[in-house]
Amino acid sequence: MRRIYFRPDKGPPPVTGLPLISLQPEDGWSDDPAETRYNQLVALPCPGSHERLWREDGLYDLIVELGYNDDPVVAGKGSAIFLHIARPGYLPTEGCVALAEADLREVLRALDGRSVIEIRS
Repeated sequence: MRRIYFRPDKGPPPVTGLPLISLQPEDGWSDDPAETRYNQLVALPCPGSHERLWREDGLYDLIVELGYNDDPVVAGKGSAIFLHIARPGYLPTEGCVALAEADLREVLRALDGRSVIEIRS
C-alpha cells in the first residue's frame, strides 16, 4: 500500500500511518499504456485514457493506492487497482477492492509504510 488520497470536502482525512494526499478536482489516473505517465496520478485534462478521481458517487472519497505494476510500471500490465469505498450493497468494482467507508477508515488506522495487501483470485 503506497499512499491514501482523500476528498477534503467530504470529511476529515483518515487517521493512518500511510502518506495522505488531498485530492483536487483535476486529479486523474492514467490507464493508457501508450502514455508516459501510465498507471500514475495525472492532472486533467490529459491526452490519453484516464480515470477521474474526483467523483460524484463517493466511491473515491477515500482511495488507497495499491502497489500494483508500479515498480517498474509495465505498459499494458494493468493500472488503477485501488482499495476504496464500496458501492451500496457491495456491488462489484471494476477490478478494485472495496469496503464500507466506516470499515475502510478502521482498516486505515492500522496501516503504515510496511503494510501490504495480498489479493488472491
